[in-house]
Amino acid sequence: MAHFRLSELHRRQRYKLIAGAIVPRPIALVTTQNADGGCNAAPFSAFNYVSEDPPLVVLGLQVHDDDGPRSGEIKDTTRNILRTSEFVINLMDEDLLVDMVGCATDFPAGMSETAAVGLELVASLEVAPPRIARSPFALECRTKELLHFSAHRAVLIGEVLSVYVRDDVIDTETLNIDLARYRPIGRLFGSLYCKTREIVSCATMDYESWRRQRERAATKKKRGPKAAP
Repeated sequence: MAHFRLSELHRRQRYKLIAGAIVPRPIALVTTQNADGGCNAAPFSAFNYVSEDPPLVVLGLQVHDDDGPRSGEIKDTTRNILRTSEFVINLMDEDLLVDMVGCATDFPAGMSETAAVGLELVASLEVAPPRIARSPFALECRTKELLHFSAHRAVLIGEVLSVYVRDDVIDTETLNIDLARYRPIGRLFGSLYCKTREIVSCATMDYESWRRQRERAATKKKRGPKAAP
């Protein structure tokens, strides 16, 4: 088995190795408010849910790392969150994949990603940044804590204040989610994504149920396959 010491790898190599291993990851468009009042939208797969009490999510904030003219600068999403402490996580479904990737285009300064790709925005209630109208889930968030680890990376812990859910994907009485209607997209690596059409169930059991299941499996194995009639 191959072995890599991450302390001996360049950060891009670390990213390639770790991001290629931890898949699939949820991916979202994070919307923030620019200094001029406009909306910035950026795809994020370096994020996840971590707690429901209090309701917390994490975002991995980054700098430009592409050897381009802005290499080393903090990204617009990071700059906006540092200034306002507010952001919206817009979860993605299959229908939004192309538009989400389009928002990662290096548009000229001042050009709106959402306007360029044709994504309608809706005003939020508890934070200034708007949400994506077509997003199946939108989480209004405010910064809880910011942890700086290097000149290139910081981890943001955000508190979820409100959640919008598209009417067709939720039973508002039970809060059960209809995955067949949700059709979430998962991030793999590079330009690769995955659909979540094939779903399996593997329920957790109490100890006694687990023990009986193992005993039945052991007994069946001892008996061997049944002889053909």
